[in-house]
Amino acid sequence: MAEGGGQGGSESEDKTEAATPRRIEKAREDGQAAVSRELAGFGALGGGVLGLTIALPPAGAEMLRGLRAVLERAHEIPPMVAAIELGRLGMLAALPAAVLAGAGALVATLLQTQMMVSAKGITPQFSRVNPVAALKRLFGVEGAIEFLRTLLKLGLVGAALWWVLGDPARLVGLLAMPPGALLREGAKAAIDLAVAALVAFAAIAVLDWLWVRWRHLHRLRMSRQDLKEEMRESEGDPQVKARLRRLRETRARQRMMAAVPKAAVVITNPTHFAVALAYDQGSSAAPRVVAKGADEVAARIRAMADEHRVPIVSNPPLARALFRLDLDTEIPAEHYQAVAEIIAYVWRLGGRGPSA
Repeated sequence: MAEGGGQGGSESEDKTEAATPRRIEKAREDGQAAVSRELAGFGALGGGVLGLTIALPPAGAEMLRGLRAVLERAHEIPPMVAAIELGRLGMLAALPAAVLAGAGALVATLLQTQMMVSAKGITPQFSRVNPVAALKRLFGVEGAIEFLRTLLKLGLVGAALWWVLGDPARLVGLLAMPPGALLREGAKAAIDLAVAALVAFAAIAVLDWLWVRWRHLHRLRMSRQDLKEEMRESEGDPQVKARLRRLRETRARQRMMAAVPKAAVVITNPTHFAVALAYDQGSSAAPRVVAKGADEVAARIRAMADEHRVPIVSNPPLARALFRLDLDTEIPAEHYQAVAEIIAYVWRLGGRGPSA
């Protein structure tokens, strides 16, 4: 069993957090993925068995005819020509199996990497051929784990072979069979052996893939500092974002306060809320909320209104209702009557009148 796509280097004890999707995707971009060579080998074995199943009956008959022809004319055909002909017949039988075996290994690998093809993963790493590092891997923890995995593979394959060929009476009986029956029994034994091998290697491949994936995710673990840095890269520095947010709020408040001197009236709670309304009788369908604030901001709005002689009217229910509206929006119809009475009252008292 083999593990692919691991990340080199020693593992830090503080890397206790699971890898994020971004970390896994970045590793894939660097050619690192959980790839089990045993699963790829199982794909190759399955493809090869399929190729033999498809090609062996016609190719076997062709090989028998060719072999008979070569043997019948053995005294006439030069040995080199006979060898080339037999090799050609063997290639015809083996070629489909070889092609499908390669295709099976390729498909199994691409499925594991989610169709990722990267040259980074096959770039030579000179640290891998370092004799000292090789000895550490061989006699270290990884070497011991690899040895145990090899024993497990041998045990599974041995159990499969014993299941097919382990009965001594069956082997003795084969020796006493006539040639035709021996051929049929041999074909049946070959099929049983192929099935047993596929089952054994399938179990090995699944176990190896689970192990390789766990090791891959284990090596991609992150520390809390790694998580903070990744969040900073993807979403921006929280301190910078907070500073920009405060700057935007400050500028919005400055623009809001600049609109107070042009307001038609400021309606208050009288101390907790303050809402400034602007109204141009010629161009506006209804008064607009141009400034609003609570507590300290409300006090600043009242002070600026006093400074610029903007009328201030105390109406707590209306102030609370208008405070819920967004800036630069016209008041809703249900407040038309109350606001119209206030503006008319202000105009009668000789206020500023409609703002320009």
